[in-house]
Amino acid sequence: MWSGEDVDPLERFHTWLEEAGKSEVNDATGAALATADATGQPSVRMVLLKGADETGFVFFTNYESQKGRELLENPKAALCFHWKTLRRQVRVQGAVEQVSDQEADDYFDSRHRESRIGAWASQQSRPLESRFELEKAVAKYAAKYAVGRIPRPPYWSGFRIVPQRIEFWQDRPFRLHDRLVFIKDAAADSGWKTEHLYP
Repeated sequence: MWSGEDVDPLERFHTWLEEAGKSEVNDATGAALATADATGQPSVRMVLLKGADETGFVFFTNYESQKGRELLENPKAALCFHWKTLRRQVRVQGAVEQVSDQEADDYFDSRHRESRIGAWASQQSRPLESRFELEKAVAKYAAKYAVGRIPRPPYWSGFRIVPQRIEFWQDRPFRLHDRLVFIKDAAADSGWKTEHLYP
């Protein structure tokens, strides 16, 4: 048995994420999110992971943004974490579901006040005539919510990728890398079967 093969993939992921948090200069939780629209046209951008447990990998966004629209019409996605200092990658693939209103509210309330104002002011992914238009929108909502709790916009929430496949990639000399894949399998004792892939 190769190293790590007997470890639950979520446990292994959190171990790697914790190590990356100590070594990466910037956000260790940053990941490339790949989506596709209803026609199959792919798109990719960086997001920040906000939770990972046995139910899946969670991030938040404006549902009216490009990624939000794509995920609502084609609820499948992939994530790729790349930790350059550790020479590691983790790839996650699976179906996508919306988080609960309570989860979205709890996370939204935890954000910095200016970030909550920004969620109201930004018409994410849509054309912007000038920076001044954005600044006016920020000022408008800052005045509107000058006192008290800032409510979560109805179009702002989160998605959860329910993993069907998680791959751990570790750099090795001469490009003979280690690739260990966990594939969801109800018939397996752990719920996962493992495969090693050629580099």
